[in-house]
Amino acid sequence: MALEELQGVIKRCQGLPETEFKEEDHNIFQSAARQCLEDGHAAELLKILQDKQNEDFVICMGWNLLGPVVNCILRNEQQIENMEICSKIIDRVIEISNPKELLLGLLEQIEDVFDNNISKVILLLLQPLQAVLLKMKHKKTYSVGLCLATIQRQLSKLPVPINDEQRMQDEHELCKCCMAVSSFVKPFVDEVSQTTNFKRNPSYNELKEELLKFFMKILEYPLLTAQLQPLTKGIEDNSLRDFAAEIVVYLVAIGESLPVLIVHPLLQSRKKLPEIDTLQEDIKYPTNSLASLAYILFVQHIGIAQFPAVYSPRYLLQVNLEYISALISKTEESMLSKGMELYEHCLLAIEDNTLPHNYLEIKNILGVPQELVKVMTLCPFEHMRKWSLKIFQQNIDKFDSEGKYKLFRCLLKTTHHAGVQGYIIQNIKNQIDLALKVSNGNMWFSGQQLVPLLHLVLSLPEGAETDLLQNTDRIMESLNLLRYLVIRDNEWENQTGLWTDLFWIEKFLKPLRTGLNMSKAHYEAEIRNKKDNRKIKDASNHETRCSLTVGGKTLPKMTNAMQLEVLQSAIYTFDVMESIQARIEELMELKMKSGTETKNVNSSAF
Repeated sequence: MALEELQGVIKRCQGLPETEFKEEDHNIFQSAARQCLEDGHAAELLKILQDKQNEDFVICMGWNLLGPVVNCILRNEQQIENMEICSKIIDRVIEISNPKELLLGLLEQIEDVFDNNISKVILLLLQPLQAVLLKMKHKKTYSVGLCLATIQRQLSKLPVPINDEQRMQDEHELCKCCMAVSSFVKPFVDEVSQTTNFKRNPSYNELKEELLKFFMKILEYPLLTAQLQPLTKGIEDNSLRDFAAEIVVYLVAIGESLPVLIVHPLLQSRKKLPEIDTLQEDIKYPTNSLASLAYILFVQHIGIAQFPAVYSPRYLLQVNLEYISALISKTEESMLSKGMELYEHCLLAIEDNTLPHNYLEIKNILGVPQELVKVMTLCPFEHMRKWSLKIFQQNIDKFDSEGKYKLFRCLLKTTHHAGVQGYIIQNIKNQIDLALKVSNGNMWFSGQQLVPLLHLVLSLPEGAETDLLQNTDRIMESLNLLRYLVIRDNEWENQTGLWTDLFWIEKFLKPLRTGLNMSKAHYEAEIRNKKDNRKIKDASNHETRCSLTVGGKTLPKMTNAMQLEVLQSAIYTFDVMESIQARIEELMELKMKSGTETKNVNSSAF
């Protein structure tokens, strides 16, 4: 019935100009063709389309078949023979129908699909879409841009494989789609690359801009999220890595210079505002896209042969700081890890103690370590926290003595996490130890130059009222540093400037002593209350749970016994601080007494 209806409408419209086709004819043709496909008459439909007598009708109406044929393929994808016939129907329609109408019809099919069918439709229609675009003579560049934007929107809906297993399975076929997209854009890249003078061919310049826009979006998704590591055992290929390599090749082919792309933010910052539309440049060269490209080049070494090996490691660190900052501020693990890999790679290329202090004036050179601190303290993934601490130390190690000194001062002022402050103070102690060794000649961590840094270290944020438990890490490292200085430096040598003025040391120890006394008294009173409450509860044979606040943090609900254990632990911490402080005061008294005796002996000798 449907087949007869289809033949009837074709016969009725034969010889008529397109303007005389009625809307009813379009509807009958589309519904009859759909029904033929559903009834299994795809082969008969193909014969009708291949009949030369029906060619004029197919030219005008053929594009209406795209929807029904695509749906038929999706419904019967297991039937190989049926799929082959449907593919031939699409090829026939593409061969003779109007390119403009075909373009709209194909884009409609790609754009309207969703869920698991996205990749299937992309893989099915990219080649026909490419054929249509290559046939177009008018508004070709606009049409290519429209197609690329539609394809990218649909690709962005496909999840990126995050490990080798997912990459092998490619459940959502993103990897296959990416390789198909690479083949799709190649003819248009070739058109641009074969044009030597864009001024005489403005249409090619426009095509280049459309391709560049697409490649920038692809660099951000899926490549910024994708795992691009080289092949591992059991993995035959990494399509996304191959795709990244082809994108780099295409960028070069359309006339983009990789060095200029990478240093783009640096060049942009040096230009005067009237010379550049900053907003337009940010849209054309998004930071995330360039960060992805930097990672591909410098970490994965994909396309690195296209990048001149003339830049120093220091300069590459400088130009990559913008990208590192953008990536390590992300919360997604894949992007965060890429930022840390890029940062670590840049640092490892620089020798320790060689980065000049004036590099601290560069944008983001201080901001990036501060972002690392957030990762160290807030990231939910333990391996990322440990990794960020390792990179944090590598960053410190690269600076010369003056650079380390100024970096420590800045970090102590801007970092409010006691654990990180304690780690920085530990680094200061290590640098002082190096400086005090014979013939080191380090003026920044010895003598009077060191005193302002020690003032910063040996201080309590809120005097005697400082929360000692919350600041335990910082206070313990400060006390350890002070004890080391008292032991290592003699009063008559005064290599660290410690003995020049003891008043500022007392300004640290006195409020600490007061704070310890108040804290111990408070926690001992809490322990007595808890013990009294436990006696009452034991008498009533009833155990309850309640919350407890220690060191400014509300702990989970605990039994009375658990709370007593926590409070007792706090008392133990205060005892340790008190013990170290007492030892420091004892050592200072001994050193001062010894120094006085030495002076008396020297004066009596004369």
